Amino acid sequence: MSAKIDFSKVSFLVVDGDKISAQVVYDTLSYLGAIDVQRVGKPEDAFRILRNRQIDIIITEWRLRGMDGLEFLDSLRNSTSSPNRFVPVIMLTAHSEQRYVTTARDLGITEFLAKPFNAKALYSRLVSSITRPRHFINTPTYFGPDRRRRQTPFDGPDRRNTETRR
Repeated sequence: MSAKIDFSKVSFLVVDGDKISAQVVYDTLSYLGAIDVQRVGKPEDAFRILRNRQIDIIITEWRLRGMDGLEFLDSLRNSTSSPNRFVPVIMLTAHSEQRYVTTARDLGITEFLAKPFNAKALYSRLVSSITRPRHFINTPTYFGPDRRRRQTPFDGPDRRNTETRR
């Protein structure tokens, strides 16, 4: 990837109940140049931070205490009290089977990253989230980033409405 991002200007929130895993993500982000990285173990703490400050990207584990990462994502995207429905979310998990990827995608995940991961893979997901943000789709059954990676023009009668906000 040719894009060069100054990660020192990006704020991150890592939501992971496993301290070692959260430290690996923190260390990787630091290696990439990030200096504004918040770490929490529970979704409730993540929502508290999101209500009090601007976060540019969330990296969350699938398995969390209290509510899992999917419930966290669903609440973030669909709750009327959500502090930021549009924030990019990278799901980080050891569950990389297609059904997990599809489930996360259908709940509004921005990117998916399987464990174990390396700095290059995380960098790629971060660059994609920052330099190629996807339009958000708002339908009666889905709110989140457009699930289609390839953008092709379509003006037919079944065209969906899209919003582009951050």
